[in-house]
Amino acid sequence: MVSKPQESMPTMSKDGSRITLRQLEIFLAAVENRSFAAAADRLSLSAPAVSMQMSKLGEELGAVLFEKDGRSIQPTDIAHALVPYAREMTTTLSEAVETVKSMQGELDNRLRVAMVSTARNFGPQLLQEFQKSHPGIDLQITIANRRGVIDALQSGQADIALMGRPPRRIEVTAHQFARHPYVLISHPDHPLARFRHIRRADLTAHRFLVREAGSGTRMVHEHYFLSEGLALPQAQEMDSNANIKQAVMANMGLAFISAHTIALELEAGKLTILDAEGMPEWRDWFVLYPKDAKLGAAGRQFRDHIRAKGPAFMQDFFGDALALDQS
Repeated sequence: MVSKPQESMPTMSKDGSRITLRQLEIFLAAVENRSFAAAADRLSLSAPAVSMQMSKLGEELGAVLFEKDGRSIQPTDIAHALVPYAREMTTTLSEAVETVKSMQGELDNRLRVAMVSTARNFGPQLLQEFQKSHPGIDLQITIANRRGVIDALQSGQADIALMGRPPRRIEVTAHQFARHPYVLISHPDHPLARFRHIRRADLTAHRFLVREAGSGTRMVHEHYFLSEGLALPQAQEMDSNANIKQAVMANMGLAFISAHTIALELEAGKLTILDAEGMPEWRDWFVLYPKDAKLGAAGRQFRDHIRAKGPAFMQDFFGDALALDQS
């Protein structure tokens, strides 16, 4: 008499590492619906696909999970024992996904803007105009010298920046939004204030006040003389435009400075712009960010706002107070 071969039992893998969360989702749907076809409908799958995944899950566990009962299926005792663990794992996954979505939403609504100190006279007002039309964005502002702004972009501590000449140290995507005039200033009583068409070479005998090495203002100062083969004049270094303005107003020397930082002092008659050869020197204002960075929603909205609204804002903000020759 030939004995009937017994159905071989699945062999459990060492650690169940091949079990997927998708299999557990299908398993729970099959348990709840008592039907592979109904589970397939619920999950937008085919019945054979559900049956195949349940076979793979059973093989991975080394256990039979379902038994046929006419047209339906019945979970085995092992399947019932597995249900709470499957629910816990799928619930944990859902919670993790919701947490990530929530965090991503917060990140998408956060924008860290760095601006060079030269922009402090108009930058906060420009950002406030953006904030008015985007009240849901968490706007964080850092004001630093040029090197500090570049460091913030490179280290990921800033998402986007307002500055003059784009940096060379890192590759950036830069969008110009306004002209940026540098001028040579003095005290109204300085001897040079009464002259017109002051020659570049004649300025080397005068004392200057300069920003730290690497700043945009310092670059303008050095380029003005070195580009014509002239020696740099005697200069005292200062750590901010505010200090330079105070020193010039005290008649301690001359200085190259952004015209966007001296509107109030000019209006009050505390400073004057010298009519010097090659001045004003026109640069550009840029909104920029690292080339390999992916801007979030807030960053894209800010970039587009500055490009679209920035030119008109700058014109309205400074008006005709600094109507300089741009030719």
